[in-house]
Amino acid sequence: MPVRQGAILWFTGLSGSGKSSLSQALAPIIAQHHPVEILDGDQMRKALCRDLGFTREDRDENVHRLGFVARLLARHGIVALVAAISPYRSARDEVRARAAAEGIPYIEIHTDATLEALVSRDVKGLYRRAIAGEIPNFTGITDPYERPDTPEIAVRTDQETLSESVARVVVELRARELLGPSTERVSR
Repeated sequence: MPVRQGAILWFTGLSGSGKSSLSQALAPIIAQHHPVEILDGDQMRKALCRDLGFTREDRDENVHRLGFVARLLARHGIVALVAAISPYRSARDEVRARAAAEGIPYIEIHTDATLEALVSRDVKGLYRRAIAGEIPNFTGITDPYERPDTPEIAVRTDQETLSESVARVVVELRARELLGPSTERVSR
């Protein structure tokens, strides 16, 4: 019997660290137990947050809006997978506190990789341009990124495969009883 409680899985990390890839890989697994919705930071900026720039205040407002939508979804039994850089710890902590106040499980997942790995993955060349000073307010280069102090899950996407990262998140979700037992058969 599927669990009916919604939740927020908040993927935070620098651009190119694997937030979207990990959330997309997890969505079909979670969908076996819950309705699921991905709130991708890049897509949400084009739709819900297109009026915002890249000042600290605007970045915090972006996170607050994403948190509001995620809480709405979670209240209705949907697992919201939020994949957004969300660079400031205080804004993420506020989303966590608001979810907790409503009894909504919140799991922070930090996707991490070295700068060298991020630069090598960057097909648009944004990191190189930011390092050269051509892009102002680029998180992790010319704008700060405050790493989570105690994320529930930290994955090193430059040291483990996507499948390994997915498996680690699934284990945590099962431990928190947000997913039912595995439906896969174990061969002996």
